[in-house]
Amino acid sequence: MIIARNLCFNLILSMFLLVVSMYAESTEFVVVVNKNNPINALSKREVIDIYMGRYSTFPDGEISKPLDLPAKSAFKNDFYLKLVNKDEQQINAYWARLLFSGRGKPPTPSASLEDALKTIASSQYAIGYIPLSHVTDTVKVVYTFD
Repeated sequence: MIIARNLCFNLILSMFLLVVSMYAESTEFVVVVNKNNPINALSKREVIDIYMGRYSTFPDGEISKPLDLPAKSAFKNDFYLKLVNKDEQQINAYWARLLFSGRGKPPTPSASLEDALKTIASSQYAIGYIPLSHVTDTVKVVYTFD
């Protein structure tokens, strides 16, 4: 009975680790802009400044229009964890404080990943984060997480 329980536990643990490793690979994403945007690269600090509302422009002075993926998506949560070490709930609280004080405007939410890609492809000033596997020739990668 104990051997069967240990075998079952090890099997469940192995399957859990497999799912976690598959999930980790699928959340590898990049920050992209329209292919016609003159910006070729951004530093992590510049991405933070744009996504946390500290700057509303790209480093060259052109306006930036940051896009968010849908609320409660794994990509959005992972993006902010990697970018500023805060989960989506903490980011929502951050923006609630800024909105209440009138000191900022959060990134525009997208209805879906495909919607974000369409917006970035059609707007020279849009910026977004997408899975690396979804990069197309309509967008340009300007930041890759280490």
